[in-house]
Amino acid sequence: MLVLVAPGQGAQTPGFLTPWLELPGAAERVAGWSDAIGLDLAHYGTKADADEIRDTAVAQPLLVAAGLLSASALGTTTAFGAVAGHSVGEITAAAYAGVLSEDDALSFVRTRGLGMAEAAAVTETGMAAVLGGDRDVVVAHLEKLGLTPANINGAGQIVAAGTAEQIAALVADKPEGSMKVVALKVAGAFHTHHMAPAVATLEKAVEALDPADPALKYVSNKDGRVVTTGADVVARLVGQVANPVRWDLCMETFAELGVTGIVELCPGGTLQGLAKRALKGVPAVALKTPDDLDKAAALLAEHAV
Repeated sequence: MLVLVAPGQGAQTPGFLTPWLELPGAAERVAGWSDAIGLDLAHYGTKADADEIRDTAVAQPLLVAAGLLSASALGTTTAFGAVAGHSVGEITAAAYAGVLSEDDALSFVRTRGLGMAEAAAVTETGMAAVLGGDRDVVVAHLEKLGLTPANINGAGQIVAAGTAEQIAALVADKPEGSMKVVALKVAGAFHTHHMAPAVATLEKAVEALDPADPALKYVSNKDGRVVTTGADVVARLVGQVANPVRWDLCMETFAELGVTGIVELCPGGTLQGLAKRALKGVPAVALKTPDDLDKAAALLAEHAV
């Protein structure tokens, strides 16, 4: 069984969208999305520097647009048995599963990015990855410092979130047994109580949506469960901005479903790395540039046989 996954914020790099815009019709699609949400996605995906695309209000729509472009380039919607997304990648996953239209997904993520950027501006906050160590020991250490385990990613990786002072304290005093702590280039303490104002914003935004039920298994990063109704998917999309991401549980569900291959949408790499460590022996292809489409096609062909 093939699983399609979409990465979250932090996966973007300067110029990463450039080769994808060379695909037939891609530039026109991105131009239409840009006009609809009032953000020049082509500019930010090709010419902007790292600081510009670190902006939450920019990064999130950019990631969803890139994910949708690369999903279309795969040229199939029937090969995958399940879909999931990490954080903002859940919006890409929802669009791929047919829960949201592409236009609604871009509109929603634009509102999400703006709302989370506004919430992040209230207090100086950030995130840091803790690599290695026992999960329970790491979580207890984070809670002692007042931090939230915002992303429990599995494969020996937990991302902490909190105030700048709390992050600094973690860097100076890493959990027992962990290898290192790496401060992340994100603009806020996402998936914590600091994002509560954004939840209220999104609750209003979803009133205009008419979600459909997922056309394939949609694995939620709230708890790793397979969600079967569009209404539940949307409710989880709203709540997840202030709640931890449990990617470890998503990967456990992939295993229970019998996963035999994973394709990560653009800008791929992060989730592929986690899968290689947590789902040993399962082939995973990351779409970083269109050159990777051949590798994905080969994996699709193997499963078709």
